[in-house]
Amino acid sequence: MGRLFGTDGVRGLANGDLLTPSLALRVGEAAARVLLRDVQDRRPVAVIGRDGRASGEMLEGAVVAGLTSAGADVIRVGMLPTPALAFLTAHFRADLGVMLSASHNPMPDNGIKIFAAGGHKLPDDTEAEIEALILDDDAPWQRPTGADVGRVTDHAEGAAAYADHLLTAVPADLSGLKVVVDCAHGASSLIAPEAYRRAGADVVVMGAEPNGTNINDGVGSTHLDSLRAAVVEHGADLGIAHDGDADRCLAVDAAGKDIDGDQILAICAIGLKEAGELTDDTVVATVMSNLGFHNAMAEHGISVATTAVGDRYVLERLRADRLALGGEQSGHVVFLKDATTGDGLLTALHLMARMAQTGRTLAELGSVVTRLPQVMINVPVADRERAASARPVAEAVRRAEVELAGAGRILLRPSGTEQLVRGMVEAPSEDQAERGARKVADSVAATR
Repeated sequence: MGRLFGTDGVRGLANGDLLTPSLALRVGEAAARVLLRDVQDRRPVAVIGRDGRASGEMLEGAVVAGLTSAGADVIRVGMLPTPALAFLTAHFRADLGVMLSASHNPMPDNGIKIFAAGGHKLPDDTEAEIEALILDDDAPWQRPTGADVGRVTDHAEGAAAYADHLLTAVPADLSGLKVVVDCAHGASSLIAPEAYRRAGADVVVMGAEPNGTNINDGVGSTHLDSLRAAVVEHGADLGIAHDGDADRCLAVDAAGKDIDGDQILAICAIGLKEAGELTDDTVVATVMSNLGFHNAMAEHGISVATTAVGDRYVLERLRADRLALGGEQSGHVVFLKDATTGDGLLTALHLMARMAQTGRTLAELGSVVTRLPQVMINVPVADRERAASARPVAEAVRRAEVELAGAGRILLRPSGTEQLVRGMVEAPSEDQAERGARKVADSVAATR
């Protein structure tokens, strides 16, 4: 068995070769043993939530069994967004939190995301310690018995506490704004429309009928066509698209034109700077952000700190440098003052608040970023690490970079969540970017 933890927890085909109930039980127990070992003189507490996948019910039972067998009391909060689970971990002063979700992945997949006390994602060394314990068949598992076994309670009021938190964090009046929200038949299906209505917006809802099998199925942040059409049809000011667990947010303007994570991050960074709330006039972004984003930030006197791909790395940089805002092109945005992870609902509220405060359309606000043509490639492979590091692939990337002559860039990396090699080619023209992407993709495909 290879490394279990990717860029965002343990993820794979639910009930397949990796992500089985037996593994989920060991993940729960190992996480409890590592994260709860310093808890003394009281019963430790864990919070667990899930998105709308049918397999979440199965995996929840297994993780709960692992947690309680290690002596942790468990609070089940049901179907809630990942950022809500992180918030509630802090809200309940719990010792750890577990979210069952595969985010934007198709329904058959699922995942286990673990949060430490305070709702923070785990650092790499802690994940490695948990993973080593999971994989050690000879580890001494001394389990409590009798009254020391953990107990389970259900808490149905978590959504209301999270919504109150969102509206306190972004107190803007959104009256007069009409928004179409696509909930991806996921974890935000109830809470996102409610939060936006409570903020004053006129809300049209789509993709909000989760049935266990339809999450991300032609809807949400990875399928924007229906949202584009709905915004135009309803004469809305904008559309908001969440993914299955609502830790990301993408948007479309009134004409149905996409507003990506770079543009959203730029809009929010400029807004925070004008309010005097952008610490050190610096925003954090990943290596995938478009060069147009960097140019826009420079024009507004904002520095960009760059990290590896993954909102956990954005968060680590924010915390290390005590900065206020960071995010990814994919729509994960972290407002450190009010969240411990990427929060799609919080991001949407900030975006709409900026529209309300300035009186400008989303198209006008988004035009601050002039994007260079960028082509993304996702190549399915049998072994993502081996394919990404293969010598013929490195040589193909080098040749493509020579052709760009410094006017663009190429980034290639193994996916942290799927058996894919992901790449990005940026160039002065669409044709150049397409040619470079084809060459690199062909070299990766040849390794299969």
